[in-house]
Amino acid sequence: MTSTRKEQQVLQRSIAATVLVAAIGFFGGMLARSQAILFDGIYSMVDLALTLVALAVLRLMAKEQSPRFQYGFWHLEPMVEALGGAILSLACIYALANAVIGLSDGGHETRLGPGLLWAALLVVVDLAMAVWIGRHARRLQSGLLTLDARAWLLTGMMSLAVVLSFVLALALRGGAHEHWIPYLDPLVLACISLATLPVPLRGAWKAAREVLQVAPDELDQLVQQVMQQFVAKHQFEGFTSHVAKIGRMQFVEIHILTRPDTQLGSIGDVDRLRDEIASQLDARSGRFWLTIDFTSDRAWT
Repeated sequence: MTSTRKEQQVLQRSIAATVLVAAIGFFGGMLARSQAILFDGIYSMVDLALTLVALAVLRLMAKEQSPRFQYGFWHLEPMVEALGGAILSLACIYALANAVIGLSDGGHETRLGPGLLWAALLVVVDLAMAVWIGRHARRLQSGLLTLDARAWLLTGMMSLAVVLSFVLALALRGGAHEHWIPYLDPLVLACISLATLPVPLRGAWKAAREVLQVAPDELDQLVQQVMQQFVAKHQFEGFTSHVAKIGRMQFVEIHILTRPDTQLGSIGDVDRLRDEIASQLDARSGRFWLTIDFTSDRAWT
């Protein structure tokens, strides 16, 4: 599929940029003796692992189906999103714990000049990648690219906070409040962790709802509205429906109850009834799995 191929290309470029950012974070963190910059590198390495998994999933999704996975591989997308959100959340919690330990130990000295340089470089790369991938995610309607863009944005915000902390430290140097400088790095790390934690948690919760096949309210309301009008128009007895959204695929199953003496006509007539429903639901895209059946036995609804 063309969109999947494009997603793979975007993720491949993201992987290359992530390797660069991780290297900047590791070397910059050690050179500047900054835990905040080092955490940026670690976060990028975690994101790299998740991006590699996402790329593997996209390649599977391009196959659409297999004898073992006859509904395709769509269910893997929210699973990766949920796993990614959970891992990034744990990374934030781990960083927060390190920050608390650092503050309780009296903080530590950082090399302000090199630290500011490395952190500024990270800001430029992170935010540029967040904007670029975010555009592709919206255009391709890709949950995996959205997750990747969110990760880039988070690391960019982390780096920006580090830059501000180094600027503040330079401003405090030689003044009456210079003794606060050792606390700035762990304090900024704690603030970054707390500020970014809700984002991966929210993403993990949203993806987990899809993994658990919680019916999306908007899709369920649309199906109910369309089918109530359809049943009234054709004077059927009623209907039942089941909906789910798994990754980028929407699954809709509709059972229409008729009277035992109802004459539906030829197969072509029945297909035209199905086409009417599909048209109302805008279900002709490749991201919609629609099943419609007609029965006079309530046990089948």
